[in-house]
Amino acid sequence: NAEYMGDQELQMAFRVFSRVSFAAPAHVRTIKAKVSNVVQKYEQPKEVLKLIRAFANREFDESVDVALKLGVDARRSDQNVRGVCQLPHGTGKRVVLAVFAKGDAATAAQTAGADIVGAEDLIERVKNNDIPFDKCIATPEMMSSLAKVARILGPRGLMPNPKMGTVTNDVTKAVKDAQAGQLQFRMDKQGTVHIAIGKVSFSDEVLLENLKAFMKTMEKMKPPTSRGMFLREMALSSTMGPGFKVHIYTVLPSSRQCLI
Repeated sequence: NAEYMGDQELQMAFRVFSRVSFAAPAHVRTIKAKVSNVVQKYEQPKEVLKLIRAFANREFDESVDVALKLGVDARRSDQNVRGVCQLPHGTGKRVVLAVFAKGDAATAAQTAGADIVGAEDLIERVKNNDIPFDKCIATPEMMSSLAKVARILGPRGLMPNPKMGTVTNDVTKAVKDAQAGQLQFRMDKQGTVHIAIGKVSFSDEVLLENLKAFMKTMEKMKPPTSRGMFLREMALSSTMGPGFKVHIYTVLPSSRQCLI
């Protein structure tokens, strides 16, 4: 019974399920069929978290990662999906925040608790590939200067963008939102969004509340030109562990089958 399986048994079950091919002898396929029933049971969010913890045996506190497959054409620019989400409990990761601003805005950013505040001097550091921050915010007046380092910040996903709320005159609010768990996400070339919703050490309730907040945001992100089901498939994993499929309807806040 999967409900009473220990961590080692769960790991062995997963390995058997994932490695045995359908070309195997009949008795081996029978074993795989039995194991598949164990693994498939873990399509509910809470059960998947149990599996994730069974595989999270590294010396550090691994993140719980989400991979969400979207029903869009990733080649079309009008179906590109990106945005921000406010996680109620944050991700558990310490984010180094930089603000590109001058004058009163720079003072406000420092008061709000930004880790790094600068203008032309900070841009020069970026030009020299000295990027000591994980996220950055800029005032509109700094954007013309930041254009000089767009080719450096852009590929790293650090270039401030008005649509993401990282280009604003209200730097105080932007800094507080970023520190309170605001998460930026964007779709990759395969039409999948990857984010972390917390740490393995977080309780199930905290992780599921973060997941629910993310899914509520994603339900509103469907491009007008996209046809059919928008949120297709989801898998959860730890940083170094395997991914486990979650039944998509169990994590859709608008679904009657939602379990989060």
